[in-house]
Parts: sequence; C-alpha cells; structure tokens
Amino acid sequence: VQLQASGGGSVQAGGALRLSCAVSVLRLEAYVIGWFRQVPGKEREGVACISGSGSSSYYGDSVKGRFTISRDNAENTVYLQMNSLKPEDTAVYYCALDNLWRLACPRLSFASWGQGTQITVSS
Repeated sequence: VQLQASGGGSVQAGGALRLSCAVSVLRLEAYVIGWFRQVPGKEREGVACISGSGSSSYYGDSVKGRFTISRDNAENTVYLQMNSLKPEDTAVYYCALDNLWRLACPRLSFASWGQGTQITVSS
C-alpha cells in the first residue's frame, strides 16, 4: 500500500487549500482514510477521517466547520478541503489508511502512512 499526499503550500490566514491523497490499493472503499498533522515537538494530531463508503466522517475539534474530508473511490483519492486557514494550522499533513472504522479514528490504528505535505499559514 502506498499513499501520496499532495497540495501543500503557503497561504495567508483566511485562505484555503485542498490536499489530495492518492492511494494505491485495489479497492479504496474497503479502507478508512485519515488526515493527521504534526508540528515539531508535538504529537501527531488527528485532523479528519472518513469511512470507506464516505457515509461517516470525524473531525478534530480544532478544524470542525472549516475543513471537509471527502473521497472519490473510483479515482482512489481522498481530499481535505481546508477553508478559513489559521496560522495554527501550520504543520506537516499526512494521510493514512486503516482497515476498520473506529470511533474518533485513533492515530495508532492507522498502519500505512504517506510521506506528508507542508502547510504554512501566515498571519
């Protein structure tokens, strides 16, 4: 399994970005995909995750109402639309794969990870 995150970059506060996670699996609908982020010196934080069918999703408290996770199983891609970005959203963002939907998508349940993409939000 390989996950490739893309779409990172620099943006001013209040701006928007969309991240993509391309996943090399036969049937993406069999997997939960999550987005996580990490800043130096801190633990990796759960941002959002989505069930295989897309019918269920979870968001971390810090991004609720601003970020939206979606998926296109036919294209083997999961997206993270990030609106109203804040400087505190600055981090390396990772996508990851789990084979089971779990409450609040705990980080340790995700076995496969992409390489990360940097988001920098300036004030």
